[in-house]
Formats: sequence, structure tokens, C-alpha cells
Amino acid sequence: MIDFETIAAIIFVVALTIILSIKRKKLDTKQLIPYFLYFSMYRTKLGLRMMDSWAKKYRKFTVYLGYSGILVGFVGMALIAYSLINNLYTLFKEPEAVSGVGLVLPFEGKGIFYVPFFYWIISIFVIAVVHEFSHGLVARAHDLKVKSSGFAFLGLIIPIIPAAFVEPDEKMLRKRPHKEQLSVFAAGPLANIITAFICLGILSFALSPLANAFVEPNGIKITGYVKEKGLFPAEASGIKIGEVIKDVDNIQTTYVKNLSDIMKAKKPNDIVVIKTDKSSYQVKLARNPENESLAYIGAFLEQDAKIKDSAIKKYGKFLPNALIWTFGLFAILFILNLGIGLFNLVPIGPLDGGRMLQLPLQKYFGEEKGNRIFGVVSLIFLVIILVNLGAGFGLLKLFS
Repeated sequence: MIDFETIAAIIFVVALTIILSIKRKKLDTKQLIPYFLYFSMYRTKLGLRMMDSWAKKYRKFTVYLGYSGILVGFVGMALIAYSLINNLYTLFKEPEAVSGVGLVLPFEGKGIFYVPFFYWIISIFVIAVVHEFSHGLVARAHDLKVKSSGFAFLGLIIPIIPAAFVEPDEKMLRKRPHKEQLSVFAAGPLANIITAFICLGILSFALSPLANAFVEPNGIKITGYVKEKGLFPAEASGIKIGEVIKDVDNIQTTYVKNLSDIMKAKKPNDIVVIKTDKSSYQVKLARNPENESLAYIGAFLEQDAKIKDSAIKKYGKFLPNALIWTFGLFAILFILNLGIGLFNLVPIGPLDGGRMLQLPLQKYFGEEKGNRIFGVVSLIFLVIILVNLGAGFGLLKLFS
């Protein structure tokens, strides 16, 4: 049965497709792969007055914050570059390893970082607005004209990922000192990284203490089966995805660590009785693919929790559930702001990191040679990203 989040995601995509079809004459669409992969922009003037007002009121602070973003940008670029290269090395060494690159979508699937639809759409909106508004704000603080703002959409046959943009006057921008240009490029990623740590602070100091007062551990949830190298015990025994393990051989598994300790004491081919919130199963343990001396059930697990009875009695169900939902939202906002902020610093042409790297290369090697070097670096990292992305869909295993 399709859940409400999936239905909402389908309705969103259908509605977006209809709206873009109606507005197609006002769209600036670039066909990356004709009729298959494209990027559409819808220009407006939204937010430009606010950028002007804030830039005028907080000019000095904005300028210095933009300059600090240059250092953060280059450090972030080095970190994300190392992470991508290291992940690629790990994938070739161990094809079963998890890829560090994946599509962030409100649909579950191989190679996709799944985010529930309402978390996804709110996060995309916050990330895009914070990122693009910051580009425009720093540009206006340097008295650079911002020609337009608007909405954008990345389409894969149908529009899938919404975004936003601002358009500083590129001719004016190129004539400015490199320090000013770099601060404008770095402003978006810096804003996302700052937003991520603000969300982390709210999680740590406000939402976590409240959530701990309302919820308690409730066992270990089965979130998926390990599919590589045959059928493993969890799936073979009939345990369903979504069931919560309550005990193993009459030993309670309130926490993930409880289950880990039990498994360490077992051996491959041992038969155990696993009780879940739905039924009881006899399970013959397998050998762990990474260490054949260890027992293995072959399932993906996560800590399950429930609202305390005392909290329901005192506050009802709505308030605790709303708090837990808000906790999840801020956790996703932290992860995606940090991840997308850093990803924007990858040294590839259209990304902010690419534009930041191109300037010093042109300065130290001359415009022609600097652009050639930049083209090679961009191509290398584009290939690295595509291989990492393909690995998430299992493509590397075809060659192993």
C-alpha cells in the first residue's frame, strides 16, 4: 500500500509538470541531454528589495562575513575533494561499500538517499532560499547589480528537483577584485554550512532534551534486507521489514547494542528464537561476509522508539508526535544543509567551488592555461562523482 508521503510526492511532481507546461514560454530551459535531462529557470524579482535593504543596513558585517567565506570555501573544497577521492578508492577496493554520493529524493530506491516528502520539500526550499539569497546579499553589499531571482527545476524527463537562483550582473562581477568575486561565490555554501550548525545547535540544546522527556527505546526495527551474496537469515525466516525485534533467546533487545552483544556471543549456524512485535521466528544464523567467524542475520537495523505512556497521559498524542516530527525535520535540515553546502564546493565548472578555483588558476597561470587546467580538474571530478553515483546503483559490481 502506498503511504501518504509517496502520494504527496507524486501529486507534487504531477502538479509541477502541469505548471511548467503552462508556463513553458516564460522558461529559460537548457537541454543537458535533449528531452531527457534539462534545467529550467523562471525569472522573477522576488527578494531583491530585501537584499538591497539588508545589504544597506548591515553592509560592513555582510562584507566581512563574505570574506570569511573564502577561507571556509577553500577548506571545504579540500575536504569534499578528499572525501570523494577516498570514497572512490574504497569503492574499487570494496565494491560492497556504501557510496558517498546519492540522489536526495522523496522516493525509496537503490542509490537514493531517501527523505520523506514533507521533510524533503521543506529542506529543499530552506537550502535554496538561504543559499541564493546569500549570494545576492553579498553581491549587493559590494554594490553589484542583481538582475533577477527566481525558481529553477532539474528535470529527468519530468521535473524532479526544485531549486532557486539569483543572477548578479556577470559583466560587473568579472571586473571586480578577485577577493570580492570569491566572496560572492563562497556566500551560498557558507550560508548553508552556517544554517546546518544552527540546526545542530537547536537539535542539541532544545529539541533533544525535550524529545528524551517524551520518548523511550522500544527495540530494534528491521529497515531492510542485505541482498548481496544470496539470501540471508532475516529474509529467509520470514521477518518482515518494519517489524521490531523485542528479544533474542528471551534476552531483551531494547537497544541496538543489546542485539550486537548477543550476536557476538553466537556462532554461524546457531539457531536462535527472535521475537518481534508481530511474531516469533526460528532463525539459523549465517556467516558474516566480512568476518566468517561471526554470526550474521543479514538485515539493516535502526533503533526504534515510542512515546512514553506517561507523556501521552499528560499531553495527549499530538504534542509528542509534533515534537518528534520537528526533531526529524531539524536533523534532515542539518544533514542536507551541510552535505549540499559542501557539495557545492566541488571544483566543477558551474558549481560555486568550480568558480572559486578558476579565479586563482587564471591569476597564477594566465587566463588561457588556467582555464585549460581548470577544465581538466572539472572533468576529473565530474568522472569521480559519476562513478560514485553509479556505484550507489550497483554499477561497479557489474565489473567486479
